[in-house]
Amino acid sequence: MRFRHGSRGLIAAALASSALMGCAGSGGDRPALPPADFVGTKEQPGEQYKIGPLDQLNIFVWRNPELSAKVQVRPDGRITTPLVNDMPATGKTPAQLSEDMRLALAEYIKDPIVSVIVENFSGTYSQQVRIVGATEKPASLPYRANMTLLDAMIAVGGLNQYAAGNKARLVRYDPKTGTQKEYDLKISKLLKDGDASANVKLEPGDVIIIPESMF
Repeated sequence: MRFRHGSRGLIAAALASSALMGCAGSGGDRPALPPADFVGTKEQPGEQYKIGPLDQLNIFVWRNPELSAKVQVRPDGRITTPLVNDMPATGKTPAQLSEDMRLALAEYIKDPIVSVIVENFSGTYSQQVRIVGATEKPASLPYRANMTLLDAMIAVGGLNQYAAGNKARLVRYDPKTGTQKEYDLKISKLLKDGDASANVKLEPGDVIIIPESMF
């Protein structure tokens, strides 16, 4: 009876271990993204840039240099220029902010012509690519048109010595469905083996998560 009882215990433990292993391996069911070229054959413009907190703006009012200014968007997303206080800037394109500034200044001068130039940019969070986990320097990077995984990994200095690069994943928000999707990444294959098929295109708002190896 003791032998049978012990056998049942071993079988139960084995089944439990098998179930746990199955759960641990379920992450491999995530879909893979199509590969991107190392060098794009056609450069295409990205989405319209949206101004973010801490961006440096050059606001030029034609024929009114006293109203022109170089300003930094405050952390609360607003700017202040001569005659215009607390103008919301975050989330607008330069053209949209130009039009809002024109309307505000029209109360003081006739037919103002306003241009907004972004000189140093950070972008909104929805336009940044964030890399976290086992990398040399986790960071939030402003998205650039045609940006790839290789570009992002070069910017953060690659993987650290503990990284499990081939178990990395990408989290992407789908605005059409309002849901997040996860994709498998093979960063070690890309950086260490030079496997071009592991290079993928990134989109604004992507989050790259790199786990550490268990060994």
